Amino acid sequence: MPQYKQFPLADTAEGLTEADILNWHVKPGDEVKVNQIVVEIETAKAAVELPIPWAGVITELHVEPGQTVEVGTPILTIDTDPGGAPAAEAPSPNGAAAAPAPAAPVEEEMKPLVGYGSKTVTAKRRARKDAGAPTPQPVAAPEPVAEPVKGGYVPLAKPPVRKLAKDLGVDLHALASEGQVITREDVQRAASGPVAAPAPVPSTVSSSDAAGERRVPIKGVRKATAQAMVQSAYSAPHVTEFLTVDVTPMMELREKLKKSPAFAGIKLTPLAFAAKAVCLAAKRTPDVNATWDEAAQEIVYKSYVHLGIAAATPRGLIVPKIRNAEQLSLPELAKALGELTDTAREGKTPPADMVNGTITITNVGVFGVDTGTPIINPGESAILAFGAIRDTPWVVDGEIKVRKVLQLALSFDHRVVDGQQGSQFLADVGMLLADPASAFVF
Repeated sequence: MPQYKQFPLADTAEGLTEADILNWHVKPGDEVKVNQIVVEIETAKAAVELPIPWAGVITELHVEPGQTVEVGTPILTIDTDPGGAPAAEAPSPNGAAAAPAPAAPVEEEMKPLVGYGSKTVTAKRRARKDAGAPTPQPVAAPEPVAEPVKGGYVPLAKPPVRKLAKDLGVDLHALASEGQVITREDVQRAASGPVAAPAPVPSTVSSSDAAGERRVPIKGVRKATAQAMVQSAYSAPHVTEFLTVDVTPMMELREKLKKSPAFAGIKLTPLAFAAKAVCLAAKRTPDVNATWDEAAQEIVYKSYVHLGIAAATPRGLIVPKIRNAEQLSLPELAKALGELTDTAREGKTPPADMVNGTITITNVGVFGVDTGTPIINPGESAILAFGAIRDTPWVVDGEIKVRKVLQLALSFDHRVVDGQQGSQFLADVGMLLADPASAFVF
């Protein structure tokens, strides 16, 4: 007989509690294999494709694209034994066929997906009122659910409100503009009388507001970034120092190395030199690579460098890490940077690659910006802003010459890093970029 199982939104081992459904790769009636990708979700860190741990036939999808779902919420139902024989019908005492046996119950416990943590998620049913069970605990209000796109925007309503609208024959698209959450009262008013169609909006004005405003829900990567930056800005006392550096020798070395067989097929950027300089300088000043542990009241010094690289993506700012960057040569760092950047732009950075960093570089120079005052990533103690490299008049041996010059800015947590350590680290990075041969003394 059929065996139904519910597939809950998996714990992706990031400590996150919710995700947005982006795209379904299956529909009811589709046959799937074990570990087949069935859905793409967007967490607060990245887009992730989820495989299903069973084979069978999809019977129902419980959520729609655009909906925000809490971890553990069932998102689809699958029949894992679609070819099984139906339950036999036992004859009744009078010889007539008895009613068919009840359908197989839905299994609601799912073992964790491979590669997505060790937590087992169990979805719980509400207790029936007449079952003599303990009084049910209050259930958190469900998230507003997005209806299918129609008319250029997606109306938002909670599941009970959406069901009420369906029962009463009310079109949610006629009740609100983009971004407004429709209430039960809105639906009831619409059911009791005609609803005037929204006034047409001039083509030169945003479809969501005649005053020229456009409202976008704060969620996903943008929401996570905002929360992290606020947390960091108000928990870690930031100090920012600046240094202007003549990097002409570094740029000349770069041109030579680009022709070397060691860099064949590898894009060697100035950022690779900065990454190497940060790893070397952190050996001399380990404070910048340490972590403040508030709960334990300890400073944790790391012997490794998990180097974060701030990357702008279509979904927002993310900071993937190069693990054990201190062990990599310059060609290996350059290759890792290229792969990291390509993966981030495609939105395919695994969540595991964006946690547990120790120090970060943000390359504002790619936007033509000289410098800034970067905010430290939570859990780290320093971040280096790498500015644009410009042809600049510079005094060399008493003469003014045109040189390749950039600005560096280092923000550090003053609970962990004193001014002396911060200044020493920034000076070391500057020296390594101004005179790459100085790396031999580190």
